Amino acid sequence: MKEKMLTAFNKQINAEMYSAYLYLSMEAYFQSINLPGFATWMRAQTQEEMMHAMKIYDFVFERGGKVSLEAIDKPASSWDSPLAAFKEVLKHEQHVTSLINDLVDLAIKEKDHASNIFLQWFVTEQVEEEASADAIIQRLKLTKDSGSGLFMIDAQLGQRVFTMPAADTAE
Repeated sequence: MKEKMLTAFNKQINAEMYSAYLYLSMEAYFQSINLPGFATWMRAQTQEEMMHAMKIYDFVFERGGKVSLEAIDKPASSWDSPLAAFKEVLKHEQHVTSLINDLVDLAIKEKDHASNIFLQWFVTEQVEEEASADAIIQRLKLTKDSGSGLFMIDAQLGQRVFTMPAADTAE
């Protein structure tokens, strides 16, 4: 793996770890305001982001690279409302999408076909991440200040369970 790709992948591992840390902080926020379903959704999101980080971590080693871990920035710990928290989720996921797109661009520039192919999974995943956050934002906007609407969304979000994706069958 070329040095530029290795450096970029190590930065992305940090970004994915930060994502997990951010969502764990949001889980704590939702627990503190007695929305356990929102907290459950964030716990699953935390696990998903950790899986993303580990997927890149493993790929770096598969390609003969060295993982270099850096400090993870401290995330916010409170938000004005569930809607404000999910607006931050969407903004954050859009940022991660831009990071993934930059990685793809670099892989193309470096003619690193293996990395480009590997990153396509993340490109697809980011479409899903943004759509999921936006769908929740739209539901929260519909509820306005309705407590019963918020509790219905809380019940729905509480049903989310993190499921590890199936291993690639090409291996």
